[in-house]
Amino acid sequence: MGNNNVYKILIADDHPLFREAITNVIESGFPEAETFETEDLESALELAQQHDDLDLVLLDLNMPGMNGLNGLISLRNEAPTIPVVIVSAEDDKQIVLQAITCGAVGFISKSSPRAQMTEALQQILDGNVYLPSDIIRQTEQDSNRRNRRSNEHPQIAPELLSSLTRRQLLVLERMAKGESNKQIAYNLHIAETTVKAHVSAILRKLGVHNRVQAILSASDIDFAQYLRR
Repeated sequence: MGNNNVYKILIADDHPLFREAITNVIESGFPEAETFETEDLESALELAQQHDDLDLVLLDLNMPGMNGLNGLISLRNEAPTIPVVIVSAEDDKQIVLQAITCGAVGFISKSSPRAQMTEALQQILDGNVYLPSDIIRQTEQDSNRRNRRSNEHPQIAPELLSSLTRRQLLVLERMAKGESNKQIAYNLHIAETTVKAHVSAILRKLGVHNRVQAILSASDIDFAQYLRR
């Protein structure tokens, strides 16, 4: 596949300067990409309906009409097939995790350096979830600290884990370490499409909606115990 895909990306943000900056990042990282711009939720919804082949929507949490995560939810309802990434100056961990729970495929902080933004976009366009690494790290620390007070993100029931095949457990273990599909494929010597199929099966079996929820619920599993079987 490579980078010769002509990506169609919608930038929904009410700051013209930021739209210009991100368009610039996209144009230099993905010269073939076609970008659209909008500055409020209503026109973002309209554009998403007109172009249901969009590859990505970059959505600002604080633009007019958004009403916090409600805007994300309406966009996911109107255009369920289009991946949405939150781009925000707000990088409170809870908000990031809630955005992911509401179906965003990633979160890019407006303070990210250019190279990191390009890398994040590439990961997301490759079909992976992207979260700032400090958020992933913080989440791991919290779950270690909290360990058994697990009402915030449900622990996976042992019988669900036992329903995973050995190969799926290995994939989940690597997902939990924050590895992308590409890295997992390389480390387990299997094709990336196979990894994607495993990931979908894992999400289905564990009853979670996306990769990040799977990672959170797997954060304190003793994989060695299950892999010994």
